[in-house]
Order: sequence, then C-alpha cells, then structure tokens
Amino acid sequence: MTTASKFTMARVVMIPLFMLLFLLSPQSAALKWAALAVFLLASLTDLIDGKIARKYNQVTDFGKFLDPLADKLLVISAMTILCQWNQLPAWALMIVLAREFAVTGLRLIAAGNGTVIAAGMSGKVKTFSTMVVLCLWIVSWDLPLIRWARWVYIAVIVLPTLYSGVEYFVKNWSCLGLNKMKK
Repeated sequence: MTTASKFTMARVVMIPLFMLLFLLSPQSAALKWAALAVFLLASLTDLIDGKIARKYNQVTDFGKFLDPLADKLLVISAMTILCQWNQLPAWALMIVLAREFAVTGLRLIAAGNGTVIAAGMSGKVKTFSTMVVLCLWIVSWDLPLIRWARWVYIAVIVLPTLYSGVEYFVKNWSCLGLNKMKK
C-alpha cells in the first residue's frame, strides 16, 4: 500500500471516530472540539494524500477509488448527523447524495468506454467549501444562530454541489453515448 493510500485509509478510519464524538458532543464542549479536530484532520488527509500521490507517482486504481469515496463518507456522515438534529433539511442532504451518485455513475459509464473523468476544479471547490462550512457548523450547531446564517451554510453547500454536478454532465455528455442512439 502506498503512502498516499495510507493517508486515505486513515481518513476512512477517522470517520466512525468523528461520528461518535460528534454524536456525543451535546454532552460536552470538549467532545465538540474533539469532533472538530478529527474532522479537520480527516479533511487535511485529503489534501495530503493527493499531493503525495502526484509528487511521488503513487496514483493507483485503489487510490482513485477510495479517495473520493472517503471524501463523500466524511461529508455525508457530518451532514447526516446535522439532519438527524434538524439542523440541515433532508432535501439539502438529498441534493448532495443525488449529485454524488450521478457523477459516480457518469464516471463508471465513462470508464467502461475507456475514458477517465478527472476531478474538475468546480468539484474541488465544492469539496473544500463543504468541508469549511461543516467545520463551522460542527462548532456552531448548538448556538442560537441567526436563522439566515443556517441558510448561508446550506447555500454554500448546495450551490457548488449543483453547479459542479451540472458541469460534470455538460463537459462529459458524450460519455453517456446518447448521441449514438439509433433512430
């Protein structure tokens, strides 16, 4: 296993720990800060594994599979807890899930046709902005936030998610083979 893949695996292992700490955080401010620390550390491994993989030529099929999956699991675990606590509307989580399934499906179809769809800049912006907002939310979910602040958090997650999802399909529409359908 490459060094880059070890960082990715570490992120996957941190997800249940983060979830446990976050779920227990209403009982203690220390647990909230511990949850934030684990989430931040897990988020940073995303940056580190990518840099290592590219710099030391450690890009592997395993890494291409596990890295985006680990990101999705980390983000969705936090969003699911926020949903459970009525902090995040279920429709916002559903938009994120639908985008992830759709883009993954598109990538699978493209791969079956011998095309690799690399992560676009909008997808990276989506991941970064979502992780930043989730860090803020982890710290502030139990504070009496002004109602509009919660809507700002939701917008910062949902809008880049929608934009990047549409962009993936617009740029890679030909991978679906719809233009090859017989009349």
